[in-house]
Amino acid sequence: MTWVAAVARLRARQETGVLVTVATVRGHAPRKAGAKLVVGRTETWGSIGGGNIEAVAIDRARELIDSAGPEPELMDFALNDKVTSKHGVQCCGGAVSVLLEPLPVVPAVAIFGVGHVGYELARILARHDIDLHLIDSRPDMLTDERLDVLHTDAVAQVHVHHTPLLPEEVLAELAPGTHVLIMTHDHAEDAALCDAALRTPELGSIGLIGSAAKWARFRKRLSTEGGHDDATIDRIKTPIGLPEITGKEPATIAVSVAADLLLTFAQDRA
Repeated sequence: MTWVAAVARLRARQETGVLVTVATVRGHAPRKAGAKLVVGRTETWGSIGGGNIEAVAIDRARELIDSAGPEPELMDFALNDKVTSKHGVQCCGGAVSVLLEPLPVVPAVAIFGVGHVGYELARILARHDIDLHLIDSRPDMLTDERLDVLHTDAVAQVHVHHTPLLPEEVLAELAPGTHVLIMTHDHAEDAALCDAALRTPELGSIGLIGSAAKWARFRKRLSTEGGHDDATIDRIKTPIGLPEITGKEPATIAVSVAADLLLTFAQDRA
């Protein structure tokens, strides 16, 4: 697996890691500058030359994975028989510096329903480094022409899911920790999604757009028909967004919801 594919795999799994790169080489060394190794919590991909250099770099990378707020750092290695470590001696005769770059978990958001509010929200979130899933049962909501603006200057990785029958099936495809927002055009679809989201393990937050009357009906249905207890139902946040922002325009609601999500991302990183 290439290092690019390994980084993508960690991102898709919502797992942290470290990208290790041979930054400089002086004299003889196992690998040239630019060689890369990706270190995950339990796996590695690629190589910076094996031996002491690689073993020490892996040890340090996993220390960074387990630390709070890790920063990139350089490690220097002298490759001669006078330098020993717990992993042995490397006697190539040169010197190597290695750059360790932490790969943090990138937030993931799934918007179920890309109508007026969902579309405006997607436009905002696409400008952030996240994995953004857009799900709708209506094909006209997900046309290339309509979503082109999201890709023009997108920072996010945008994943589009057209699910004409059972949009809740997408929940099983989402990475652990994905934040779910339910705002479809159909209250029956919203209700089915709420029930399915509560049955899907390891999701992040679950938000539902709608009025107090809508939520009262949903809450009763989730309890009586769905068999969920109060603590489980309380995982669903409604209304969504910041309460201080009270406008009803789709773009205003989208700003409110996006701001609330950014606060949630910050809490997840803390």
